Amino acid sequence: MMLIKCVMSEQLMRRSILSAVTFARRSTALGTSYVQPCRGKKDDSNSHSPESLFHPVPIKPTPDDINIGAELTGSLIKKTDLLRILNAFTQKTEIKELARQHGLDSYLQGQAFTNFRQYCMATESLPVDLHIVLSDILQGAGNVTDIFPYFLRHAKQMFPHIDCVDDLKKISDLRSPATWYPLARAKNRKIIFHAGPTNSGKTYHALERFITAKSGVYCAPLKLLVAEGTPCDLLTGEERKCVKGPNNPANHLSCSVEMVNLQNEVAVIDEIQLMRDLSRGWAWTRALLGIPADEIHLCGEAAAIDLVKAICVSAGENVEVRRYKRLTNLEIESQALGSLNNIKPGDCIVCFSKNDIFTVSRSLESRGTEVAVIYGSLPPGTKLAQAAKFNDPKNSCKVLVATNAIGMGLNLHIRRIIFYSLIQPTYNEKGEKEMDIMSVSAALQIAGRAGRYGTAWSTGYVTTFKREDLPTLKNLLNQTPEVIIQAGLHPTADQIELYAYHLPNSPLSNLMDIFVSLCTVDDSLYFMCNLDDFKFLADMIQHVPLPLRARYVFCCAPINRKLPYVCTMFLKFARQYSKNDAITFSWLCQHIGWPFATPKTILDLVHLEGIFDVLDLYLWLSYRFMDLFPDAEMVRDIQKELDALIEAGIVRLTALLLHSDAGEETDSFEMQTQKQNFYRDHETTGKRSAGKGKLTERLIAEGLLTPQMLRELQSEWIKSKKKK
Repeated sequence: MMLIKCVMSEQLMRRSILSAVTFARRSTALGTSYVQPCRGKKDDSNSHSPESLFHPVPIKPTPDDINIGAELTGSLIKKTDLLRILNAFTQKTEIKELARQHGLDSYLQGQAFTNFRQYCMATESLPVDLHIVLSDILQGAGNVTDIFPYFLRHAKQMFPHIDCVDDLKKISDLRSPATWYPLARAKNRKIIFHAGPTNSGKTYHALERFITAKSGVYCAPLKLLVAEGTPCDLLTGEERKCVKGPNNPANHLSCSVEMVNLQNEVAVIDEIQLMRDLSRGWAWTRALLGIPADEIHLCGEAAAIDLVKAICVSAGENVEVRRYKRLTNLEIESQALGSLNNIKPGDCIVCFSKNDIFTVSRSLESRGTEVAVIYGSLPPGTKLAQAAKFNDPKNSCKVLVATNAIGMGLNLHIRRIIFYSLIQPTYNEKGEKEMDIMSVSAALQIAGRAGRYGTAWSTGYVTTFKREDLPTLKNLLNQTPEVIIQAGLHPTADQIELYAYHLPNSPLSNLMDIFVSLCTVDDSLYFMCNLDDFKFLADMIQHVPLPLRARYVFCCAPINRKLPYVCTMFLKFARQYSKNDAITFSWLCQHIGWPFATPKTILDLVHLEGIFDVLDLYLWLSYRFMDLFPDAEMVRDIQKELDALIEAGIVRLTALLLHSDAGEETDSFEMQTQKQNFYRDHETTGKRSAGKGKLTERLIAEGLLTPQMLRELQSEWIKSKKKK
């Protein structure tokens, strides 16, 4: 009876195989395909085939002591015969076509055929059904095409996306982002665009409505912008401040644009043109489409007007445009500065690198000119203190040296902007760093900081340091910024979770690549933001066992991936979190070398700035994982202490540069931190770990010896040898 059932099941299986092959041939003749093309416009940068992004899931043979297939057929299959059958199978044209129609293109077919062959040759006991089919083929009772269902089953285990590619495409359909925000769509929002250049009063007029509203939210690109303005609650990724006390929110909120998620009467979105930003543009797009306020006031360049109108039309909304002109005159000087001896009170020299900042600052102070210094990696408190020092008419400091960080976020009383260079580092669509002449938008934004309305300088001036740069600057400032044609988008945590459900074995960075490759974007309005920073962090912590949602949040952390120390601490935070161990104040202090020492060299200062970024990262994570980052208040206290030390270092910048030139920078602050940690551990335990390797390597690893000290010892040893 059992034998009859086996025979019947074999016959049914063969019929289904033959009908499948016949259907494949008919489908080929009719030109049909199972794989539906992804409709909609897609960014050209992501138009490459997504198949190369799907990593095969390893499939290992399952050892079994009993070869049931051999018992049923009464014979073992020789490896040589098996290889001959499999080779014949993979060479058949109709098999390749049938595989293509089941979602396996030539790239995936090559991997699937190879892996299927290796699997069959390596296993001692094949699956029962596959063994029976192969035995029939050897006996002339079957055709090699009968193997296809078993090959397809194997291929789907290797590439799980084959069964769900249409679902993945639906998840990553980003053609109508306006529909993602039903609360905003339910409101009849009034949208007003305040368009104008720098120093035109556009933000002032928007904030007037913000102040008079019963409730309002002001969205800014920087913490500095958030810190200024009308008294209200403060919300950033790292900070929460309630002016009325805890659990008593005010009616007005000032927040960084990434954090906005509240319903108010009035919302002000500043610097709306940053929708074009390759990394952060998604935050402005989300704010524009998603804030459920009665009135939305946008402030920014006129170059964004057409794009904003088009996006709002797609959401069924209209835009009222109010244009503003510059309130003070801005003149381009006929001569370049030429020499730092020609610096005057109220001047600001704009550099595009820290090295230039340090060079110019030192050169000016060697001439007896006191300077204020502002660059991007300084803490907000230090930037504000340096700005106040420069703005104070009673202060002896009358000259500012700064990067393009002054382009937005600070109110500065500048008489003249001097571009030390016009070559600015930028990032292309692929996230690659390039050195090129600054954009028209950046030139106008920075130059417009001269002659601010309401200050002592009723007219602003702008020039260059080098004579050969002046014609280029004049050309830049006589143009209007390029019209902004696209706004940024970014995959949400929910979308990536759905991807992970379908592709559970894919790492997070690979999921992001697949998402970008499969997504459909209306490129007449939108583009997919660059995800390189996200993927870099995802790869860094891929080996750390974390839930997907927590992994996604960690990878959204705003850190500079070019700072190794900050990245190392990020990895340590993730490891502690994965073990469910609280990252306490005590733990943190052991890893950052608290209490801090006053910086003696530039390297010390840079390292302190890195520690400040680590503390910012801790605070950012503490608002998302409160239970495992419990000591936010104490961290904020030492961050204030650190801010003061960095500010003191900036005041003594020339002395730091002199010490660095004397060779002291090799005995870095990080080494001092290691020594402090060693001595602290030695005091508490009375032990030190027994190192391995050479004595010098052990001493350096334990922080007892620095490379500079080693060189000095070598020099003294050589001198003593010569004397002998």
